[in-house]
Amino acid sequence: MQIKIMPKKKCLSAGRGPLIVFLCQMISAVEVPLDLVQPPTITQQSPKDYIIDPRENIVIQCEAKGKPPPSFSWTRNGTHFDIDKDPLVTMNPGSGTLVINIMSEGKAETYEGVYQCTARNERGAAISNNIVIRPSRSPLWTKEKLEPMILRNGQPLVLPCRPPIGLPPPIIFWMDNSFQRLPQSERVSQGLNGDLYFSNVLPEDTREDYICYARFNHTQTIQQKQPISVKVISAKPSRERPPTFLTPEGNTSHKEELRGNVLSLECIAEGLPTPIIHWIKEDGTLPINRTFYKNFRKTLQIIHVSEADSGKYQCIAKNALGVIHHTISVTVKAAPYWIMAPRNLVLSPGEDGSLICRPNGNPKPKISWLTNGVPIEIASDDPSRKIDGDTIIFSNVQERSSAVYQCNASNEYGYLLANAFVNVLAEPPRILTPANTLYQVIANRPALLDCAFFGSPLPTVEWFKGAKGSALREDIYVLHENGTLEIPVAQKDSTGTYTCVARNKLGVAKNEARLEIKDPTRIIKQPEYAVVQRGGTVSFECKVKHDHTLIPTIMWLKDNRELPDDRRFTVDKDHLEVADVGDDDGGTYTCVANTTLDNVSASAVLSVVDVPNPPFDLELTNHLNKSVQLSWTPGDDNNSPITKFIIEYEDSMHEAGLWHHQTEVSGIQTTAQLKLSPYVNYSFRVVAVNGIGRSMPSEVSEHYLTKAAEPDKNPTTVEGLGSEPDNLVITWKPLNGFESNGPGLQYKVSWRQKDGDDEWTSVVVANVSKYIVSGTPTFVPYLIKVQALNDVGFAPEPAVVMGHSGEDLPMVAPGNVRVNVVNSTLAEVHWDPVPLKSIRGHLQGYRIYYWKAQSLSERSKRHIEKKILTFQGSKTHGMLPGLEPFSHYTVNVRVVNGKGEGPASPDRVFNTPEGVPSAPSSLKVVNPTLDSLTLEWDPPSHPNGILTEYTLKYQPINSTHELGPLVDLKIPANKTRWILKNLNFSTRYKFYFYAQTSAGSGSQITEEAVTTVDEGKMAMASRQVDIATQGWFIGLMCAVALLILILLIVCFIRRNKGGKYPVKEKEDAHADPEIQPMKEDDGTFGEYSDAEDHKPLKKGSRTPSDRTVKKEDSDDSLVDYGEGVNGQFNEDGSFIGQYSGKKEKEPAEGNESSEAPSPVNAMNSFV
Repeated sequence: MQIKIMPKKKCLSAGRGPLIVFLCQMISAVEVPLDLVQPPTITQQSPKDYIIDPRENIVIQCEAKGKPPPSFSWTRNGTHFDIDKDPLVTMNPGSGTLVINIMSEGKAETYEGVYQCTARNERGAAISNNIVIRPSRSPLWTKEKLEPMILRNGQPLVLPCRPPIGLPPPIIFWMDNSFQRLPQSERVSQGLNGDLYFSNVLPEDTREDYICYARFNHTQTIQQKQPISVKVISAKPSRERPPTFLTPEGNTSHKEELRGNVLSLECIAEGLPTPIIHWIKEDGTLPINRTFYKNFRKTLQIIHVSEADSGKYQCIAKNALGVIHHTISVTVKAAPYWIMAPRNLVLSPGEDGSLICRPNGNPKPKISWLTNGVPIEIASDDPSRKIDGDTIIFSNVQERSSAVYQCNASNEYGYLLANAFVNVLAEPPRILTPANTLYQVIANRPALLDCAFFGSPLPTVEWFKGAKGSALREDIYVLHENGTLEIPVAQKDSTGTYTCVARNKLGVAKNEARLEIKDPTRIIKQPEYAVVQRGGTVSFECKVKHDHTLIPTIMWLKDNRELPDDRRFTVDKDHLEVADVGDDDGGTYTCVANTTLDNVSASAVLSVVDVPNPPFDLELTNHLNKSVQLSWTPGDDNNSPITKFIIEYEDSMHEAGLWHHQTEVSGIQTTAQLKLSPYVNYSFRVVAVNGIGRSMPSEVSEHYLTKAAEPDKNPTTVEGLGSEPDNLVITWKPLNGFESNGPGLQYKVSWRQKDGDDEWTSVVVANVSKYIVSGTPTFVPYLIKVQALNDVGFAPEPAVVMGHSGEDLPMVAPGNVRVNVVNSTLAEVHWDPVPLKSIRGHLQGYRIYYWKAQSLSERSKRHIEKKILTFQGSKTHGMLPGLEPFSHYTVNVRVVNGKGEGPASPDRVFNTPEGVPSAPSSLKVVNPTLDSLTLEWDPPSHPNGILTEYTLKYQPINSTHELGPLVDLKIPANKTRWILKNLNFSTRYKFYFYAQTSAGSGSQITEEAVTTVDEGKMAMASRQVDIATQGWFIGLMCAVALLILILLIVCFIRRNKGGKYPVKEKEDAHADPEIQPMKEDDGTFGEYSDAEDHKPLKKGSRTPSDRTVKKEDSDDSLVDYGEGVNGQFNEDGSFIGQYSGKKEKEPAEGNESSEAPSPVNAMNSFV
């Protein structure tokens, strides 16, 4: 079954047949192509109520279309307007628009009236609305003498405006002589009628230039009323009174408004104090999205008002003395408006149809029909039509049935006029949409493919996809009445070519359209919420992914507006950076990515934070002797909540300019009870703290001087110490001015001997922190106390501390000093303590002096350097570390007190035993030969005893750093040189050398050396090199290489043909030792590698097994590469190696392999 469009509705079948639509004669708003015959249609006209500027020409518009082109005529005030008889009136060519030239002559008032335009051709006549022409007016205020208005403070006042009646009505506002708008508030405001209302007057309302202005926008003129003088007597204000309404009057009133307009309700009340206005709807609620309050809530506005807004509205005025109400009954009327306006009708001969004119209004409109501008009752009869109220029914129409019908709906508030033609045509289908239109759609969005068409009778429309013409199924696609094909959710597979086919009984029309589906634009990296401190820099990122065939543009918005024109804003690819951020930069930043097909956006909020603004309005209340309450107003937190307030104080009496911490309170407090000290001239300031930091301090509060009182504390850190043996120095930390609590701060210093029966001795001092008591016994304990006092009284009784009079040097040395030698570097000293009385002071400890007189192994005396060790407290023994072995030491002990050292004990002498020696000072190898090395050394710098002998150990080292057998040799202690003989030539040796005493062996010193190389073997290597460089030898080797290459090629060819090459088998069985050393991977000769640093020898260098190279004659000698030659030497220095015909790879520490040398390599050595 096919899908069809039936009259008034679309019917979708339940089957899955091809997608087809049948369009009948009742489709909406048929557009007839202009190349076809059709009645006139009005396309443009002036407004019904046309207010003109009398200073400009009058232009009354009337434009229409039709085929043939229509002619135009006008009526004025219901009669024909002959424009040819008025030289000031012209009609534009091809148009019905009138131009009345009143700028050269004539007056606008002459052309006031009601105009109507008629457009006519052979198929009918269309008419315009009745256009009422009226010139705008801006009359002057009438001259009047206004008496000054004198009122008492608090009285109500209404200043009348009463502007002149203008066309259109003027806009009213109040200003002064300087053209400055007068300030308005809940107390003073302008009413809807233009009057200025004062709920109560104040002395500052006195002025002589209250001027009402009327602005006439149409003529762009402003008229002004005579100034009004108001004088308010600054006497005692009027008594407070409850509210009364200045407007409207009474308890109830009525308001009528037309549907679609703005309903404005007003209530202005007077009273003292100033009343506040509230609004309610008695029988319902105020519409949320359409309700607005103006003029300090004195005016209630409801926009787009409808009949549902009718009802009772109540305004409530309230102040401290009472409440009053006023009820406004609102009735909403309606000028006619369309429910269904008649639409153009295109029929083919013999078809049926209808025109429907269905208006509404309050009261209900009256409907009248016209045909070609003539009331249908008096028009010529047409048997094909029948009138049924708001509907004209047509049946079996013919070409003569073509006409223009007008429906006029009117009530007391206005009228509606609609033109709709009936055009009888017989036309085959035509498709009006351009052929091969390309549609580009974003995936997963609807795709709409247009197929605008025309035909009479109206065609059916069918869509196909692809070249094979597969019909579209109704379960995926939607076909609209205007022929548009909708794909509700376009996918990638929706891409392709679509064909639209329109058919009626007179023919068929086709059109193709192409559809491309694009990937949607997406923001894959959205800007993120940011918090930045004022003055900082913030960056937002917005990365976009899009279809590769679309070019996006990225635009940044701030609060849905363009970015400010400021260099601080930098847009770079997918980033927005804002530098030197300020408070105004906070807000919502949106990244918008636009393509020709879609757009996406993402937003992020920027919060600009900073330290808080400083608190202000500091106030001190509840003044008491030792407390006061401080209150303040917080400053702006700059988008970061205040966490705490810090209160600081200044004592201008004692420490002017120095601020101290008083206390802290939470960030939600704005008051603090502060504890105070006596006799302080306080002033306070407050600092706010948030997550960013501290604010600047607030302004300083007022000063508050507290009363004086006796000190509530005494000096601290009281001490008694003697500076001389016969005095006592008493010191203390004095009170500061803040702690003095009053004037006349002094200190009462008291002392007495601890172990005596003496009374307290006291003295009063001021402005000092020390007192010296003279003539005291040496080092006697005293009890001491220091008390503060001022002019008001004494501080509490102070605490007693103990001190001592001055110390003197100890009189007695420690006795019975004993030394116990622990080992060659450590000794322990013991002594008996001295009597406490003989110390004459505080025991600090004992001090040991010791020094080395001389070493037992040295005959000459050295400079004596004494060492000192101090042992704290009453210890009677101590260790002497770091002694030198085999040495003669002297030691004594002294007691120490706070004054100094006492006498020394008698000297005690002790000797340290022998120790192991240090390493020999040096070791070097000189005069190397083929089989001997000479060693020279210096004795140990610290023998630590008598040397008994030297020990020399040595062993050979081969080229792989493997150590040979160790030889141990004893050398007399008096030797400093030794010759080692019978060594292997060209061999590296390692030596270990150390000295010995009776205590044992000392630290060793090591050295390495190499014996020299045999010159005869070096000469043999040179002769081999010479042979290798001869021309005949080089040519021979080239010929051999060429022959081998040819044989390899022949072998390769034979093998590919399936044959065998016997020579190759022989080569495999009997490898040529001349060729085997060639490397398998790159064809080069092998290389030696240094096992230590992996540095390769020169390419191709080899040492023959039966020759050595003389050290002095060759830079590439085996000596120079001593540890790096990958081979072994036998005892006579010859190289131990085997010539091998088969190459074997062995692991080596270097980067190159070590191979056994061939004769060819040997001949090319040292080139």
